[in-house]
Amino acid sequence: MSSEQIKKKPIFQKLDLDGYVKQFQTFLAREKPVAMMGDINQHYRYIKALSRVEFPTPKPVPNLDAELARIKKQAILSLDEIYAFVTMFSYFNTLSSVGFTEPLISWIQGIEIPDEIVEIIGYFTQEGEINPERDPELYKLERAIKQNKKEIKETLYKLAHSSRLRDYLVDTQVHFNGGEETLLVRGGFNNAIKATVVARSAAGYFYILPQSISYLKEKQSALISNKEQIIFRYCKEISAVFFKWERFLAFINKEYDRFDHYQARVSFARAKEYEFILPSKSKRIKLQDFAHPAIENPVPISMDFNKQIMLVTGVNAGGKTMLLKSMLSAVYMSKYLLPFKCDASKTEVGHYKSIEAVIDDPQSVKNDISTFAGRMQEFAKLFNKEDAIVGVDEIELGTDSDEAASLFRVMLDELRKKGISFIVTTHHKRLASLMATDDEVELIAALYDEERRMPTYTFLQGSIGKSYAFETAQRYGVPVAIVNQAKKVYGEDKENLNELIEKSTSLEREMRTKIAKIDEELETIEKKKAKLEEEEFKLQEQHRKAIATLENRYNAATKKAREALKAKESTEGRRLLNVAHQRKDFKQKAFVKEDVTPLKEGDKVKYRSHKGELVSLRGKDATIIVDGLKMRVPLSQLKRRGEELKAKLKPKPHVPKADINVEKSGASVSVKLLGMYADEALETVDKFLSDALVNNLSEVQIIHGTGGGVLSKLVSEYLKKHPKIGTFYKMPGNMGITVVEL
Repeated sequence: MSSEQIKKKPIFQKLDLDGYVKQFQTFLAREKPVAMMGDINQHYRYIKALSRVEFPTPKPVPNLDAELARIKKQAILSLDEIYAFVTMFSYFNTLSSVGFTEPLISWIQGIEIPDEIVEIIGYFTQEGEINPERDPELYKLERAIKQNKKEIKETLYKLAHSSRLRDYLVDTQVHFNGGEETLLVRGGFNNAIKATVVARSAAGYFYILPQSISYLKEKQSALISNKEQIIFRYCKEISAVFFKWERFLAFINKEYDRFDHYQARVSFARAKEYEFILPSKSKRIKLQDFAHPAIENPVPISMDFNKQIMLVTGVNAGGKTMLLKSMLSAVYMSKYLLPFKCDASKTEVGHYKSIEAVIDDPQSVKNDISTFAGRMQEFAKLFNKEDAIVGVDEIELGTDSDEAASLFRVMLDELRKKGISFIVTTHHKRLASLMATDDEVELIAALYDEERRMPTYTFLQGSIGKSYAFETAQRYGVPVAIVNQAKKVYGEDKENLNELIEKSTSLEREMRTKIAKIDEELETIEKKKAKLEEEEFKLQEQHRKAIATLENRYNAATKKAREALKAKESTEGRRLLNVAHQRKDFKQKAFVKEDVTPLKEGDKVKYRSHKGELVSLRGKDATIIVDGLKMRVPLSQLKRRGEELKAKLKPKPHVPKADINVEKSGASVSVKLLGMYADEALETVDKFLSDALVNNLSEVQIIHGTGGGVLSKLVSEYLKKHPKIGTFYKMPGNMGITVVEL
């Protein structure tokens, strides 16, 4: 393959997305490029809106650019060409009745089809023919053609079953040959029938057209010719209308393509259960459970690449190249709003102006170019690009590893200054070590299962991976003795280095597992904390409502007391009212303030759910010991152990809640219970009777009203049980008053 051929190879083929793209194109109504012109954010809004509704599938329509050019020149289109435009008109008419939401509804309703075009739609049947019921002459011709066909068929049937032709017939079927209905006969048929030979079969038989149906054939031709003249007249008239509305036809053709882009993406996503990812402005690729569409039963990829260079090392045949292709594929599909499999809520893909893949071996005997020289040509082109993402597979391919490591290190540094991001796979431990200390380099190791002696197709960020060349060779059938001899030649020192690399990777993996477990536990604790805070808020709200209720009842009671005192002045009543006001305190704080005594070294403290001891203080941070482990934590998150927030509720005031009319000794006393709740009424009666007994009153009145009789019944039951009550009775006349004798 020449370098020119490699240059022309589309990026989606390099990324193994050609099968995916072909599948997507089957959902298009007509073939077109994958890319959409215009604002990608607007396209995304339309696609998401279309995803929420059901819509009819558009019919296939050919590319009509040539037909539009001919319309400009006042050419006459064929019936099929006209019907292609009619198909688009009809589809947009159908879409107007779909229950779209914004922004789709404004767009579709904004496409107004002119009345002359709407009338043309009515000319056609579903099969794309002119409807004969709209034209009496065409209707007669259609019936005549149908009848003539019937006569031809019947005539041929009679001949095929006639006794005079029986000996010459090969079979009794009617054969279509060259568009003609014929009979298949043997030689000598002219002794039995006059006919014209249409063709000869491979077996030497003859396809004949009997002379008896020739006149029917001529009649058929004449009828069809008349029909074609009528069809031509319609084509001429419709083409003239199309010329008048040429700009509208160009517009509807463009809008049909636009909607086709949207519907194909939505239909493809529904069929495959894929997700759409809108490219973000950040230069970050964060994949969660991504699956490359070319792989069957893939191991999902979760990767976060937010630096400029990703350096992938590790086991041979462990998925390094597929990781590279997956990352670039996600960028490609996101760039063109093509759906793919992932967790959309946790996936983010940045926008890049261009996508480049240096993957293939560029070596070509024809052009006298080596592998390394071809790679240098590819890299030389990158110096003319900006805002790109580039994937380079096996960067060390074709030259000395130590020299290449230094060269590629410098080139990668220079190219990233131009805003180019790289995803690089390599077995160069020297290149990896040269770039490992760079903050803008993300190290990725392809992992290997030592027990199963197979790659896991999973990856570990922040580590350099071992190649496992010897293990891979043995797995693919190289004899063990050969592998062992190769290890000796390789050298113990380098093998020890590989073991250190693997040990570092294992420790990193173990550490991240523990961190993930701690994060999970922390998330559980945070959820419990949020639940407790929610319960605390509910209790505070209940407490506030209770206080408000008590205050409202108190205000109502004191109001009634003031009204009673206005009606009949009482010094004792005024004194009790003043006492009630002095005891009232509804603005009390629900809780005590926390002890503000500063923490000091040696204090027993609590950090989240952990109990420990404060060792030292340093600014806003503190060092504590928890289960023998020192931890440095924010001082603000520490609490002295044993502290609890205690409520300092003041004593509940003893407030008279009834409207009491008090008269001097010897006078009758009454109390009103109207409008009170049951518990409030009983408390009022109890206080009222106690005061009456203290003042040596002999008779009092309890005014409970008639109403439903609930208060009356409660008062009666209470009086029956009171030890100091002599007798009580209802005041005559249904006044709602109970008289009590003490």
